[in-house]
Amino acid sequence: MLSFSVGPFALAISHALLFAALLFATLIGWLTGRRQRINPERALFGLFLLGLLVSRLAFAIAYREQYQTNPTSIIDIRDGGFLAWPGVVAVVLGAALCAWKRPTLRAPLGVGVVGGLLFWWLAGLAVSARHNDAHLPELTLLDAAGQAVPLENFRGKRLVVNLWATWCPPCRREMPMLQAAQQANSDVVFMFVNQAESPREVATFLARQGLHLNNVLFDSNGEFARQVGSSALPTTLFYDSDGRLSASHLGGLSAASLKRYLDDPGLDRVSPSATPPPSSPSFTRNTQ
Repeated sequence: MLSFSVGPFALAISHALLFAALLFATLIGWLTGRRQRINPERALFGLFLLGLLVSRLAFAIAYREQYQTNPTSIIDIRDGGFLAWPGVVAVVLGAALCAWKRPTLRAPLGVGVVGGLLFWWLAGLAVSARHNDAHLPELTLLDAAGQAVPLENFRGKRLVVNLWATWCPPCRREMPMLQAAQQANSDVVFMFVNQAESPREVATFLARQGLHLNNVLFDSNGEFARQVGSSALPTTLFYDSDGRLSASHLGGLSAASLKRYLDDPGLDRVSPSATPPPSSPSFTRNTQ
């Protein structure tokens, strides 16, 4: 399972682990300082925000070329563009500084930070191990002409699969960028799997937007999404040349976040290497 829904919203498993780690850190920090009536909750939350900020800045610096045309988009965190390990270093250094300034916080804060980071890392490894055998589903979809297209035909090259629908705002926003990436990366196959819409609806949308996409396929009953465990749109999946899932992204992509996945196709699909974009719409239209 890549994501789960909470009412009309969806959350990636990797993002849920990040928030669970914060809750775990807060709990064990409070338990450690309970006898002395010391609660490190505020300090832990501040460190959490510090880690997010540094992670985002590190990502923006690493992919500054993609932000040159629109620098203000750096503050748009909906693309999920974060680099985790600079944030981890910032959290550790921030905790050390806080403990030095407030000696009474040392034990509960230290236990909370270490426990939270350890939980985050181990939980990520556990979920990753569970999905190690995830491969491109053995399905046959239809193209715009109604012809059957076995997904097996796409093995042999790196593959980017975008699950989308015309009624999904983040899907529409990322389409021009995905078209440009499709044209710029001849060694990567891009596949656009529409969810539960007719070829006529999709053709009308693409014509109005001036989009020319290759490999537009139709999943009328959402079987592809069900098999990969995605409950929200857009979802983008990255497969290696053997058809093995190497990474996934819930929510809209930016040029910077897509480049990161293409530069590092072996990214752990559940690694907490990114923090969550705002919840993406679920498959039901009435969420918009």
